[in-house]
Amino acid sequence: MMNQAREVRSGHRYLAVVLAAVLLISGVVLAPGIQAQPAQKNYMNETELQRDMRMEWWRQARFGMFIHWGLYAVPAGVWKGEKIPGIGEWIMASANIPRDEYEKLANQFNPVHFNAQEWVRLAKQAGMKYIVITSKHHDGFALWDSKVSDYDIVDLTPFHKDVLAELTEACRQQGIKMCFYHSILDWHHPSQYVDPNAENPRAGHARDLIHPDQKYQYVRYLKEQLKELITNYDPAVLWFDGEWTDWWTKEDGIELYNYLRTLKEDLIINNRIGSGRQGMQGMDQGSGYAGDFGTPEQQIPDTGIPGADWETCMTMNDTWGYKSWDDNWKSSETLIHNLADIASKGGNYLLNIGPKADGTIPAAIVQRLQDIGTWMDVNAEAIYGTTASPFQQPDWGRYTKKPGALYAHVFDWPGNGTLDIPAIEQTVSRAVLLTKDGEQELRFKQNRSGVTVSLPSSAPDQIDSVVKLQMESLW
Repeated sequence: MMNQAREVRSGHRYLAVVLAAVLLISGVVLAPGIQAQPAQKNYMNETELQRDMRMEWWRQARFGMFIHWGLYAVPAGVWKGEKIPGIGEWIMASANIPRDEYEKLANQFNPVHFNAQEWVRLAKQAGMKYIVITSKHHDGFALWDSKVSDYDIVDLTPFHKDVLAELTEACRQQGIKMCFYHSILDWHHPSQYVDPNAENPRAGHARDLIHPDQKYQYVRYLKEQLKELITNYDPAVLWFDGEWTDWWTKEDGIELYNYLRTLKEDLIINNRIGSGRQGMQGMDQGSGYAGDFGTPEQQIPDTGIPGADWETCMTMNDTWGYKSWDDNWKSSETLIHNLADIASKGGNYLLNIGPKADGTIPAAIVQRLQDIGTWMDVNAEAIYGTTASPFQQPDWGRYTKKPGALYAHVFDWPGNGTLDIPAIEQTVSRAVLLTKDGEQELRFKQNRSGVTVSLPSSAPDQIDSVVKLQMESLW
């Protein structure tokens, strides 16, 4: 009997070794007390066709709304009577506010004038195709009813409403893509702390530290909240930030990217899921970093980012989150020129608004969005679905193009009544001026040296008048 038992145990050990070998070859990992699971798929190995299909709507959109909103809207750039330098949403770090003091802002955050339908309608009327809102900024406060933490708008504020749920439904009804910003670092989570020896705690980065033995717990928390967002709200894009910390690695970014794509395969994720703000201007082609598009901030690359998808994010004034004393607003003219400039270089424009703590949007923001919307009502076709200009940017404006058409964005109307465009291989069949009354036919001449278009004496739009050249064949 003992010999038989030894043979049975020996056979079991043999089977265990064989099974372990099979699992190893198959990429399946066994941990104590955990059942075998398939290895995580590497979504960075998708084909070019798969990527093109996933990115198609985003490339067509060209224009989106960024929304920075949270507890930081309550102090609005002022702490204990002092105007705090820097951007509004960083006030916890900039004013070196202790965690327990900052938490008390939740009692004052009661956006009774918040109207999801109106917010989305404002974006849609401006011509924006998607909205990216801060689900959680660096302060760690969540704008949804999180079951992972009670540090959220439903559990801690007098408002008690899930604004992400309301915005998601409003976007669904109005045909806008709902997307979420999410911070990798979290100044509220107990794993992260302020450096007591920092010479200048107002620099903010004194808070970008983590207790090494608590990183695993925090990353698990991060994933659980992200899983809630994907499962409950089905965002089209996850837009990360706060990845510059020393403790967040390239490998962390790749692992998180693949994890999120496992939850939603067609999800689009920005490049700041990586580490050290790598490739913020682009995608670091061939570097092996995760992320689907580059994110130049507050600037437009001179030549775009050839060969990569990218999106310029930009404020209307000098802050992302609402700051009561920042009135340094960009003009509507500048914002419209930016939109045309970015599209002419093959990028998207993510234009930010910072709502007040009561849920209203500052009048200066509303006016500028309405101005952009008025321009887009006439000229949207010269933005949506366009690709980078085939020519160097002219002194008088910009070019955008799409199959069968070239659009000349004329910022400075020629005094001599003619617009000169470089040589085009395709035959131009028609030239028109886009106006609020429809297309206005224009006379033109085409030869080997280029196309000359005759213009009326005055511009139909003082900011950006668009001349459209139609081609007999695609290009």
